[in-house]
Amino acid sequence: MEKNSVNIRTLVIFALFVAIIGVLSVTPLGMIPLGFMNATTIHIPVIVGAIILGPKFGAALGGVFGLVSFLKASFSPMVTSFLFSPLIPVPGTGRGSLWALVIAFVPRILVGVVAYYAYAAVRRISRNEAVAMGIGAFLGSMTNTAFVMSLIYVIFRGAYAEVVELAGRTIGVFIGMTVVINGIPEAIVAVVISVAVCKVLKKMIKTETANA
Repeated sequence: MEKNSVNIRTLVIFALFVAIIGVLSVTPLGMIPLGFMNATTIHIPVIVGAIILGPKFGAALGGVFGLVSFLKASFSPMVTSFLFSPLIPVPGTGRGSLWALVIAFVPRILVGVVAYYAYAAVRRISRNEAVAMGIGAFLGSMTNTAFVMSLIYVIFRGAYAEVVELAGRTIGVFIGMTVVINGIPEAIVAVVISVAVCKVLKKMIKTETANA
């Protein structure tokens, strides 16, 4: 009976994170203005879910994040939507590329995996759970930015350079700067929110388990 209760609780928490990803993707809550840029927050439920529920659920939540990226790129297209959806033609080719699915899904799935294992690794050598959560959140967040931009450079370098109106030889510098300028503030936001939410959720789960 207790095992069934735990499973139901896990599924409820997982469903809650799926719903949060959906809400963030269609509302301004998915972007936090920092003055010089907007920080994406959609990956934060993936990070929190991974730390709370484990790497399998974290990967699954990352898959939901990837699906949201694909759907948004497909049905609310912008000039860079070809990077995330094979339904949008790559500039200069007249057709989409299945490689877009790799960019849409793989980095987002890895967010949950990296966040959990970074958290678990630090937790084994440190009693400070908040530090472990923070490191997991930071590396999980940077995984998203770094892998997305790296894959864009490897797969769509020429088309992306055309869209952002840069010469091919400078696109690598532009992508590197994006990882730093966008990635680090997003990671800091992820750390602050993830640690706060994870601590509350873990305390609630511990209390509920003790009273069960």
